[in-house]
Amino acid sequence: MIDIRYFRFVFAFIMALFMSLIISGVLTYLNLGFADGFFGIWMAGYAKAFAVAYPSILVISPLTTKITKAICVDKSQK
Repeated sequence: MIDIRYFRFVFAFIMALFMSLIISGVLTYLNLGFADGFFGIWMAGYAKAFAVAYPSILVISPLTTKITKAICVDKSQK
């Protein structure tokens, strides 16, 4: 198993895997439909999307965590 100190990196990796897979698949379908070679085109787009998604999540997640904590309230603590 992976040490908890790498949680941020593992979380971002897994999030990027699923996010880029879904988005690249939807965009490939919307642009081409189920054309010949759809799967190969999708996987090529997926690889490019993942290459952008993973570092983006690593950079953006601390900011989004701060913003989310600023706008959310734990009402059970009152």
